[in-house]
Amino acid sequence: MKKQHTFAGVGLVGALTLAVAGVTLAQQGRPGGPGQPPQGANPMAALDGLVRGLEATPGCLGDELALTQSGKSVIFAWFTDKKAVVDWYYSPTHQRSMEMMFQNVEQGVPLEHVEDGTGPIMVIASLTMRDPSQMQGGEQSPISQIAIEMYEPLPGGIHLNGRFAPVDVQVPHLTDASGLED
Repeated sequence: MKKQHTFAGVGLVGALTLAVAGVTLAQQGRPGGPGQPPQGANPMAALDGLVRGLEATPGCLGDELALTQSGKSVIFAWFTDKKAVVDWYYSPTHQRSMEMMFQNVEQGVPLEHVEDGTGPIMVIASLTMRDPSQMQGGEQSPISQIAIEMYEPLPGGIHLNGRFAPVDVQVPHLTDASGLED
């Protein structure tokens, strides 16, 4: 009998996994090799459906996709509060991804250790695909790393002519230095 695990904090992982796995599998045997996008391809294009579902979630303030130098595919998503993150968790887009990715995983209570009203919240979903040449007979998962992390902004900071976070993310004592460069 397969052991079941409770995994309540998965956030964006299922959908990110499926999208990145599709990108990675499509890259095999193409110019650029594993881990590199084919010439002229947008490696984040596979995330379009996920991003549309994410952005349709009430309380999602914005998102940003990134490929890191270490090979991680990352989604940064900002939400107004805990309720908005939980709404995303139970959204049809996320639930379909969870069902496909984590069939034998019992879903726990998302954000059960976060107080109601907490926010804004930045959720970071990161995933690293295993090099296909390192896999043996399909026994290993194509994923070598997955993480979901959540953060709240700290007071302070400064920005000049723009921010990484969406402008609707309120940060106490954030200094806007735009226009001061003259």
